[in-house]
Amino acid sequence: MLKLEHLVWNLSSGEGIINGIDLTIKEGRLVVVTGPNGGGKTTLAKLIAGLESPASGKILFEGKDIASMNITDRARLGIAYAFQQPVRFKGLTVRDILELAAGQKLSEDRLCDLMGKVGLCANEYIDRELNASLSGGEIKRIEIASVLARNAKLSIFDEPEAGIDLWSFSRLVEAFQDLRSQGHGTLLIISHQERILSIADEIVVVANGRVRAAGPKHEILPTLLADERSARCPLGKEGV
Repeated sequence: MLKLEHLVWNLSSGEGIINGIDLTIKEGRLVVVTGPNGGGKTTLAKLIAGLESPASGKILFEGKDIASMNITDRARLGIAYAFQQPVRFKGLTVRDILELAAGQKLSEDRLCDLMGKVGLCANEYIDRELNASLSGGEIKRIEIASVLARNAKLSIFDEPEAGIDLWSFSRLVEAFQDLRSQGHGTLLIISHQERILSIADEIVVVANGRVRAAGPKHEILPTLLADERSARCPLGKEGV
């Protein structure tokens, strides 16, 4: 279980980005964090993964406060993170990255399965180097495959839909559903996409550095869709 208590993170100017978040994420759930741009979603994900350190508050993972731990120590505890803008690793092949993530040699069938989940053909990519010859979208999908290879206790995906074509996105949604149904840890996904929101167990809405709403999908999603419709068609503008 992941529990955040009074979590605060500020810019160097002192401006608050995360302003006292309290949140509990139960084990084995697929949780989608959504909300307006600049509201603190990605910062929250980075705080949980260890890419940023909170100004104050606690981050409890399986009962242990990990707020002062670095990203490597958190990875050893079973937390995996997929960047919104993936890092390129010159000199390493796709096979290298997937086997490093898994911590072991992988069979051709397993490599093919991982690549297929993100819409890539293993035969075409597995021995290619992670360099400029790959597009941003391809790198993004390979990084997501590496997170899937980890079988982590908590996997964090920051806007996994960015840079991915519609067909690959559909495969990715299926992969998330498979992971949840097979009990492969907790999934925390930062996303605006309605299709990803629709497969969530729970939805957390973050705005102005605070949790504006949190709860089961059937409670939160209808209010989000109603808000979106209102924004598209303000009161008094119907039919214009």
